Amino acid sequence: MVCRSLVALASLTALLTACAGDDGRDTIGDSATTTATTTASSTSGGTDSTDSDSASTTGSSGSASESATGTTTGGDTTTTGAETTGAETTGTETTGGGFPGANCDPIPDCDAVPPPKLDNDPTPTDNNHRGRDMFYVDGEDQWVLAKFADGGVLDLDYHGYNVRIFLNRGCAGEWEELGTAVTSDDGDNPTVEGVEDTGGRIYFKIPADKKLAPGRHRVHMIVEDDKSTADQYIDVVPMGAPIFVSDVDGTLTTSENEEFFDLLLGDIPDANAFAASAFTILESKGYWPMYMTARPEFLYKRTREFVNLHGFPHGIIHTTLSKSGALGGEAAAYKTGELDMLAAKGLKPVYAFGNRESDAEAYNNGDIQPLENRVFFQFNDAVYGGRMINSYGELLDEFDALPDLCEQ
Repeated sequence: MVCRSLVALASLTALLTACAGDDGRDTIGDSATTTATTTASSTSGGTDSTDSDSASTTGSSGSASESATGTTTGGDTTTTGAETTGAETTGTETTGGGFPGANCDPIPDCDAVPPPKLDNDPTPTDNNHRGRDMFYVDGEDQWVLAKFADGGVLDLDYHGYNVRIFLNRGCAGEWEELGTAVTSDDGDNPTVEGVEDTGGRIYFKIPADKKLAPGRHRVHMIVEDDKSTADQYIDVVPMGAPIFVSDVDGTLTTSENEEFFDLLLGDIPDANAFAASAFTILESKGYWPMYMTARPEFLYKRTREFVNLHGFPHGIIHTTLSKSGALGGEAAAYKTGELDMLAAKGLKPVYAFGNRESDAEAYNNGDIQPLENRVFFQFNDAVYGGRMINSYGELLDEFDALPDLCEQ
């Protein structure tokens, strides 16, 4: 218990300060001991409102067998279970309707039983593996992006591990295997979608004949050595699709620092009353959700657990890409960068939710309009403008009265 408390205290400290150094986990079979180190349119009632580098593919399907770190080691694409088709398969169609790109069907739970395990051993869960959720617009390259690490707040990279990649297309039907990638060493790959190669990552370009149709898709990845797993969620939408973005800590959780203390206790933070209901109404009106938090990257899974536990609509989740997260001006810069990458895809949020100066600055930099669609929970932005609410209950009737974008 004492050891666990010390580890937890180290976790809290590291969340608030930058971590230095990362020796990582070496390639499979290395027995060395590692020391401790871790839419362009406004559609609501109101006014108007890239990073996809041509990186070398670190993993692909087909018959390639290149030996460079991160490249394909697998053979032909296979399917687990029933036969699946290629890029023309739509799976669960979630776009269409009156407004181009509106989310006109309930976003699927994407809770299919994972593909068959590689053996009968228990699946390890005490790791920091995480996919990088992504919006992709029609015509873009589509990437499977993920980081593999363990060691709690130390976030020690997996270097040189084979990772098998499976796809649940449209979050429906059977799993299909796309190929195999190898976790990287620092700097092996160029930056893709804003994700710099800091080691332990895979960059897998989905082949043209396997590209994803509009809608939501789930990617499930399995490390061949220890059978640990990661998931990535991908929403494919047209340019100009209506989306909303929200901060998490203090905006959706009941206090700004609640996550740090609940991390020590092994709990998930409470949610502000009516927040999930308000977002669910927006989602039902045709808007795609995105949760944009300045938390450290290794808290991705806890953030998704918070969203699911409290009934928020399924959506893209982005943390920072650092071990320590971001505060103040760094948080504003991170969120501004996220909004810039959305804008490069032709996606501009219609609504934005926050509770801090950093949120207000980022939403101003992203030119979220009209000002009343910048909604701040118990925070009055006297600098950039926006609307303060004291309870999400204030928004329920307003959002309920919004036009249904799928019926326009």
